[in-house]
Amino acid sequence: MSTTETQAVPTGTWSVDKVHSNIGFAVDYMAGTFTGTFSDFDASLTDGVLKGAAKVASVQVKDENLAGHLQSPDFFDAERNPELTFESKSVDVDGDKVKIDGEITIKGHTEPVEITGVFTEPFDDPFGGTRLGLKLEATVDRDKFGVSWNNPLPSGEPALSNEVTIIADLQLSKQA
Repeated sequence: MSTTETQAVPTGTWSVDKVHSNIGFAVDYMAGTFTGTFSDFDASLTDGVLKGAAKVASVQVKDENLAGHLQSPDFFDAERNPELTFESKSVDVDGDKVKIDGEITIKGHTEPVEITGVFTEPFDDPFGGTRLGLKLEATVDRDKFGVSWNNPLPSGEPALSNEVTIIADLQLSKQA
């Protein structure tokens, strides 16, 4: 029999350290995994509520033409929907595990999402501050957000999976 002991999320305001954090995605494509990141993002944890946003125009992939295609209505439709956003409804910490329920908005459409990951308890950093860590993953069905472009293989199967893993590796610093 196991016992779980839910811990309280640290209070106060914690802001993302953008230099030491990343937000990105991974999706199966043909015989491998296609990945990308967002260079312009923000995140905060304030009294138990995690919020985040990423600017669609900041998506980074290995091909400039593909980066442009991701901005188009086939994918993120950056002109009409310049940001992806997230807000938690609950954040539950159990040891070093974290489960977050919330809502994510992609391409102007909001869906519930469950995020799981690893929680690093607050500690004093070498710069005189206090920080905590969150390594998070969630899987969403991109089709639910109207991101339904695909390129069929000769067999008729889609080349690009509908299941997308969203990845956030966050270091958050306590604000005075």
